[in-house]
This record gives sequence, C-alpha cells and structure tokens, in this order.
Amino acid sequence: MSAIELSTTLLTASAPIRNEPVQARSTARLAALLDSAAAVIDEIGYERLTTAMVADRAGASIGTVYRYFPDRIAVLQSLAARNSERLLARLAGELAADGHATATDALLGVLDVTVELFRSEPGYRSLRVGDVLDLLPPSSDETANGVVAGAVADALEQRYALSLDDSGRLAIATAVEVIDALVARAFARDADGDAALLDEARRVVRATVAGVL
Repeated sequence: MSAIELSTTLLTASAPIRNEPVQARSTARLAALLDSAAAVIDEIGYERLTTAMVADRAGASIGTVYRYFPDRIAVLQSLAARNSERLLARLAGELAADGHATATDALLGVLDVTVELFRSEPGYRSLRVGDVLDLLPPSSDETANGVVAGAVADALEQRYALSLDDSGRLAIATAVEVIDALVARAFARDADGDAALLDEARRVVRATVAGVL
C-alpha cells in the first residue's frame, strides 16, 4: 500500500457513519445522501446545511438520513472524508505520472488537481477536505491538510529519490496550505478560478520549496 493509499484509509476510516453499508443498495443510498448534501452546499454553503435539506434533496425520509448520520456535523464530516478520498486518489495518479520532470513540477501538479476538484466536484469549494469545520474538540490531532501534505511528501520522496528532513517536510506542508488557501480565494467569486490568483499560487508554491526540492 502506497503512502497516499494509506492516508486515504486513515482519513475515510474516521468518517462518522452510523451504519456502515455492506450491501450495494445501502452503499448507493449513502452515496446519494452525500451527493445531495454536496449539491445543497454548492448552493448555500455548508454552514446552513440541515439534515432535512439532505433528505429533501435526496427524495428520502429524514429517518433514512438519521439511519446513517447522527446529525448534520456527521454529514459534513463524511462528505469531507469523501472529498479527501477523491483528492488523494487523484494525487496518487498525478504524482506517479511520468509527465513531471522535477519534484517541484509534481508539486505544482498537486495545485492543478486541487483546481480541477474546485471546478468539478460538487461541494468541494465550500467544504474542501474539512479543515474549515470548526469542531471543538477537533476529531483528530492532525489536520486533513496535514495528512495530505505528509502523503505528498512521501510520494515525492519515493518518486524522485529524495530524502526530506523536517525543514523539507515543513516546506511541503506550507505549500499544501498555500495551495488550499489561495485556490479557495481564487474560486471565492469566480466559478472558473481567478487566473491571476492561481498564477500567484504557483509562484508562491515555487518560492516556498525553492532550495528544498
């Protein structure tokens, strides 16, 4: 199992689903509930999401929603976990590809994958991988972005025969935070992403890891 696959497992294992689906029909119902939540979030943001809205959009009873999720926070955490899974799955392919001449180019590929998810994945622009959720106490000692950064660092080490020390890993973690923040800002008022801000994100990422990769 690769570092990114392991990170996917760790993130999705923490999703607070009340009844783990074991049949295809249950799995499809759970996916439909999360799809419905994502669609509502795209329209009104995650802050105003309710379980009743999820049920209404999915054409399901409120009891069906509560069969899987104890409350709206659990819906949001599970959708964030799915977002994380999809991000890491795409990153695994991106970072294993032969199209990047350098590790820095591969790290910029992380930005490109993130941009594509903002454009194509319902609900992603608002919720992302869940670090925007203000939960007290937090569900984990490590942020979702921190898990992603660790997986990216491990993948870059394997792909480019690097040996990253603590400062190198910190630079990559900072770059991942920069990507998350600046891409989110680029999409705050522009459905396609503000081109100038995305270019600035690329410049800052390069500067962040200069001398490290």
